[in-house]
Amino acid sequence: MRLLTPQQEDLLRMERRLMNDLQLSLAQFGMEEEDQGALQRSIQQLDEFFLIVVVGEFNSGKSAVINALLGQKLLEEGVTPTTSQIHILRYGEKSERAAVSERQVLLTFPVALLSELSIVDTPGTNAIIREHETITSRFVPRADLVLFITSADRPFTESERAFLGHIREWGKKVVFIINKIDILQDEQEIRQIEAFIRENARLLLGETPILFSISAREALRAKQGESDLFEKSRFGPMEQYLHDTLEKGNRFRLKLLNPLGVGIHLAEKYLAMISSRLQFLKTDFNLLSDVETQLNLYREDIQHHFTPRMAEIENLLYEMEKRGQIFFDETFRLGRVLDLLSKSRVQQEFERQVVADTPHRVESKVSEIIHWLVDSNLQQWQAVAKHLRDRNREHQGPIVGDMEMGSFYRDRQSLIDTIIRETRRVVETYDKTQEAKAIAESAQIAVATSAALGASAVGLGALVTTLATTAAADVTGILMASFMAVLGFFIIPARRRRGKTKMLEKIAAVRVHLTQSLRTHFDKEINRGVQGIHEAIAPYTRFIRSERDKIERGQTELHAFREEMVRLKEKLGEI
Repeated sequence: MRLLTPQQEDLLRMERRLMNDLQLSLAQFGMEEEDQGALQRSIQQLDEFFLIVVVGEFNSGKSAVINALLGQKLLEEGVTPTTSQIHILRYGEKSERAAVSERQVLLTFPVALLSELSIVDTPGTNAIIREHETITSRFVPRADLVLFITSADRPFTESERAFLGHIREWGKKVVFIINKIDILQDEQEIRQIEAFIRENARLLLGETPILFSISAREALRAKQGESDLFEKSRFGPMEQYLHDTLEKGNRFRLKLLNPLGVGIHLAEKYLAMISSRLQFLKTDFNLLSDVETQLNLYREDIQHHFTPRMAEIENLLYEMEKRGQIFFDETFRLGRVLDLLSKSRVQQEFERQVVADTPHRVESKVSEIIHWLVDSNLQQWQAVAKHLRDRNREHQGPIVGDMEMGSFYRDRQSLIDTIIRETRRVVETYDKTQEAKAIAESAQIAVATSAALGASAVGLGALVTTLATTAAADVTGILMASFMAVLGFFIIPARRRRGKTKMLEKIAAVRVHLTQSLRTHFDKEINRGVQGIHEAIAPYTRFIRSERDKIERGQTELHAFREEMVRLKEKLGEI
């Protein structure tokens, strides 16, 4: 015999799949143990008996209501807290009592009603706080129906309001029962209490509650022989409601609705936490964006100030070109024929008058650029370190919506601390003299290598001298060859013009070559400084981006699960 229709079986399979997928999705966010247990029990609930959980203050008559439902005085009643443990009532061939745990007792009775459902009788909401936590975390999420018992002499107390708030979070179906109406004087008092509870419950739950006013004591007496009391007890309408609710179709719908309520609640809870974590990550991206902005501005600023500094070096070489022109005009003339016979003398004159102190001044300017670059790099490391420390202090407080976020926060904090330590180490061990020396040597090698000259133990100035005097030697050779035709004195002016042109070309080549080599080298040094900072923060950057991607994927998944659960809930409402 099939207990479920094909449509019901499809809905049950769909819900099992949804709840299991939700469990896997939430696990990646370190779901709290309590929530994990509630979700697992809700999944198990799909294959369990229909479960009614009875809650309320002690002496509100919870046990009396259960006794009246079962038609026998099976549970102890009293004016003091008689239920200090959670009692689970199930069907059994004989009445038995077995301890499930220190705080849970299983009672079995041969009562027909219990063959179709289980009842949980709980301690009073104002009795033992630890029991409240057990009810909330273990039984309320599993409940298919919650009977909320309040007493006519103390309707809707503060402890009941607080406990109802816990129930509301799980989206449970709650039936309110006002017990002990037999102590009230007339119908007007009953109506006043009903209006009071209905309004307060509506404000708390957001919907008008299902409400019954009864006398459980009179209902039990009626079932035990005093039948004339049954109508007076008003137990019939409540019992009929429960019977209709327990009718197979309704029971199936409730059985599936309650786990969905738990699933939707958890999806919304963790979506809120994910939103909080994304908001927190936003500050990290702002931090990285600020650092990136700093580095871009630093690069732009240093490039801006680098150009005029390099122009000073070019001007030194332009000045050398001008002196070269004067040198040719004054040296290559008929009156200095005897001087021109000595190639070495011409070359020495060229070095003294044209080259002069240019190599030293070039070295001095390059040294200035190097020290300026070293200081700029150090200041940028210091700025980044300070920025990281300042932003890190801003987020030392508690994290809103922490869902086992401690692991994420510890990893994040560890990376930031590592970066701060690294930047501090760089700043503290930054030997400006050694750094400047290293850059100068590498600049020398870059110039020498590109000029195909040996760079062993010679300075940048020596390289300039070598390049310049090599040019002079070439020019002198050309002019001396022309001097051999001394009898053709008229040729000297033409040779002078050609020699001057050749010299200008050579010195211009020196200028272009030197400035291009230095510029290329210093560009690399600037990039190296920026790259060093990028590499220092790279692990943190990768971590933050990875976390954001993971969280956004999880957020998309949870949104999809929540929407699917809501649609399934709507389908259940249609059957």
